[in-house]
Amino acid sequence: MGNEITVIILTHNEADNIAEAIATSRWADEIIVFDSFSEDETVEIARKEGARVLQRPFDNYAAQRNAALDAAETPWVFFLDADERIPQPLAEEIREAVTDPEKAGWWVPRHNHIVGKVIMHTGWYPDYQLRLMLKSKARYDPTREVHEVVLLDGEAGYLRTPLEHFNYDSWDEFRAKQRKYMAYEAGIMFKQGIRPKPHNFVLQPLREFRRRYFSLEGWKDGWHGLWLSLLMAYYTFVMYSYLQGMWKKQSG
Repeated sequence: MGNEITVIILTHNEADNIAEAIATSRWADEIIVFDSFSEDETVEIARKEGARVLQRPFDNYAAQRNAALDAAETPWVFFLDADERIPQPLAEEIREAVTDPEKAGWWVPRHNHIVGKVIMHTGWYPDYQLRLMLKSKARYDPTREVHEVVLLDGEAGYLRTPLEHFNYDSWDEFRAKQRKYMAYEAGIMFKQGIRPKPHNFVLQPLREFRRRYFSLEGWKDGWHGLWLSLLMAYYTFVMYSYLQGMWKKQSG
């Protein structure tokens, strides 16, 4: 079995990010930009930078990643988000990792850059992501439409060098994405038949704050850690509010 690698980048309106993401992926044997019909210049830029561009309408993240996996023509795939960058030491570590015949996949740590600061606690580091995988041994769980889960048929190892993830440039962007994520999470809970109880609206946010700020040492991230812990507690409340609204809508 060969050790060739395809880097796959999922995109939708990523004109500001895609060129740099491709630039840090040139060590790979192929780069695929898997686009969900962007309305900006993402596709044109990706083609100019030499990537193979494929397009598919977006339904959910798990389905999109599975379709992208099917499109790859190499044994190994590395999934990269458009707002992530692969440092050269990580590229070298990836090249070495795929020569290990005992592993079907590899977890990679991430440095999350949130509003100008690398967050080293509060649940954002090491933030391992299963991104490097044998195409023949991996699928994404179709029941997890967001915060996708890889179903790996085999053993996974852990890489040492972090991805650099520039995920939130502003607090407004953070809040907008969290509302979107919580709506997805509430939808999953609704499909599982989970009903919110009155105490969930108080105890679960308190537990989330305690987990982020104390158990995960968010206090070490200074003001960012405190604010992130408070925000994640609040969005836990929002998630249960969304869930309650879904049940009310169903009951009329």
